[in-house]
Amino acid sequence: MAKEKREEIRFPSLDELFSSQEERDDAKLKRIYEIPLTEIDPFPDHPYKVRDDEDMMNLVESVRVNGIITPATVRKKGDGRYELLSGHRRKRACELAGLPTLRCDVVEMDRDEATVFMVESNFQRTTILPSEKAFAYKMRLEAMDRQGVRGTCGPMVHKSRDAVGDVAGESGRTVSRYIRLTELIPEILELVDEGKIALRPAVELSYIPKDIQEDIFNCIDMEQCTPTHSQAIRMRKMAGESKLTPESIEAVMLEEKPNQKERIVFRGDRIAKLFPRDLPLSKREDFVAAAMEHYNRFLQRKARDQER
Repeated sequence: MAKEKREEIRFPSLDELFSSQEERDDAKLKRIYEIPLTEIDPFPDHPYKVRDDEDMMNLVESVRVNGIITPATVRKKGDGRYELLSGHRRKRACELAGLPTLRCDVVEMDRDEATVFMVESNFQRTTILPSEKAFAYKMRLEAMDRQGVRGTCGPMVHKSRDAVGDVAGESGRTVSRYIRLTELIPEILELVDEGKIALRPAVELSYIPKDIQEDIFNCIDMEQCTPTHSQAIRMRKMAGESKLTPESIEAVMLEEKPNQKERIVFRGDRIAKLFPRDLPLSKREDFVAAAMEHYNRFLQRKARDQER
């Protein structure tokens, strides 16, 4: 006679006894939440700019048609609100599209973990401005420092900057150069973003005190010229020797550059007094050309009148 097979009795675990079905479901599958936009705060000192440009308008249209395909990432704050780690452009697109909520993945991270995540997740952007890289690299490096990744000796400093650059495919030296840009005044940093000042001369200018940077920007704005790398190096050296004045800045900046055409220089009070007092030196050639064109038209009219 066959023995009857006994069914094994299974007792529930402690987790099953003291957790809800929802919590057990969350453990198996990451949940995506629809969070009201009014409950989501931007990341403090977020280094990446959110512009209402053509790309944003295209994103808004996509959101209207398809919704948010890739969820944003937020973390819960102590006051019950949410802090946005990635998805600032998506949140703005939802606002412009008139949507009340944003699809989000909620994660648990401390401040430094959140900073590293925020910086690295935004490296996926197709276009990143120099100023954005500058402040993003600085924030990530400071977060790594607080986490104890960086030591006090020189080699460890270089290793940490290499680690920051690895994520974006750049060297530690390049990371250091970008971080230096955070020492520029906003007006000069904007010129770097616009491509009017290259990275290396901008780095040299960052070592000059900010009040003197103001004088440099005023000269750039007035004369419509920007410094070369060698000019920036000389101005940095002169600033270190307390010799960089508005007059010396103008003298350096108005030097003829190798790629410039020959500049017409007028000497003597007879010519100088004919220019308007507020006319920049860099505009004097245009002023003379316009005056000559006007005088040439006068001579042509005079010649035609004499022929009649």
